[in-house]
Amino acid sequence: MKLTFTPFELQLKHRFTIAKFSRTATPLMLVQLEHEGHIGYGEASMVPYMGESVETATDFLNKIDVNELKYRFNYAEIMAYLDSLAPDNPAIKAAIDIALHDLEGKLLNQPCWQLLGSNPELMPVTSYTIGIDTPEIFAQKVHDAAGYKAIKIKLGSDNDKKLIETVRSITQVPLYVDANQGWSNREQSLDLIYWLYEQGVQLIEQPMVKTDPDSNAWLTARSPIPIVGDEAVQRLADVERASGVYHGINIKLMKSAGMYEAKLMIDKARQLGLKILIGCMSETSCATLAAAALAPQCDWADLDGPLLTSNNPFNIPDMEDGKWVLIDMAGLGLVDMEHSFNNIVL
Repeated sequence: MKLTFTPFELQLKHRFTIAKFSRTATPLMLVQLEHEGHIGYGEASMVPYMGESVETATDFLNKIDVNELKYRFNYAEIMAYLDSLAPDNPAIKAAIDIALHDLEGKLLNQPCWQLLGSNPELMPVTSYTIGIDTPEIFAQKVHDAAGYKAIKIKLGSDNDKKLIETVRSITQVPLYVDANQGWSNREQSLDLIYWLYEQGVQLIEQPMVKTDPDSNAWLTARSPIPIVGDEAVQRLADVERASGVYHGINIKLMKSAGMYEAKLMIDKARQLGLKILIGCMSETSCATLAAAALAPQCDWADLDGPLLTSNNPFNIPDMEDGKWVLIDMAGLGLVDMEHSFNNIVL
């Protein structure tokens, strides 16, 4: 097994602002795992507020003994090994996990979605995310989203109602909203939720701070809209804690440490009767296809990474009727990706 990696800065088409952070680019670490003439591709998207960086990722990757990644892959053992190297760092662990799944699919000549038991016909639409901005720029972003079947709006500012009104003056497509822990008053938040319900909002992510389960549970018990835990749900152990606090959970591979644990989280959430949104950070087509392989097992998808970036080093996968298309190709389904990836110079 040969491991190679290189940093890459992913540029966003527009400044991306949420309740407490703003950025124009995201550092990535692109990973290759080579075995028996096949190459698996993975990536880590390290948004600043998650605490990872090119430096922490490099340090982690340099600790890996590739002999511990022996084929045929026992993902439980491999994840335990990766966790033993450092307690956190889920994004760079996800890069390894994604590369292993891509490699395994190629070694077995099977698509990852098939290995994970997904049915492509059940693929949900993916939402197009719009960050907090001035009403004028926000309106332009809404026009840019024309053609997508759902739009996700970042809330948590003083202009929440104005932003929704701006969207509704342009389009009537279903809306998802994400407060990113930006709401603080229970009663005011509940009033806003009922207003959002009238505007056709279909889900709300992380309304209150993640360390306040009581307030989130209070809203969940009263909300006519499904409340989804995001920042409060990182890895498998968090799923059970979300039961009774949220209607559902948001799984992101960069939080779950990859596809293996994301699948465990999906199964656990189903056992607990929780709804599932599968989301993303700012990502290339590589991580997007990794999450898309699991998306048919979820209720909603927010996998718009390649749609929001300007220098995705890979081809953008096919999309039909607002849904990513899973193809019958070994591994992740990275069509013509090897050439693109190698141009980055590993």
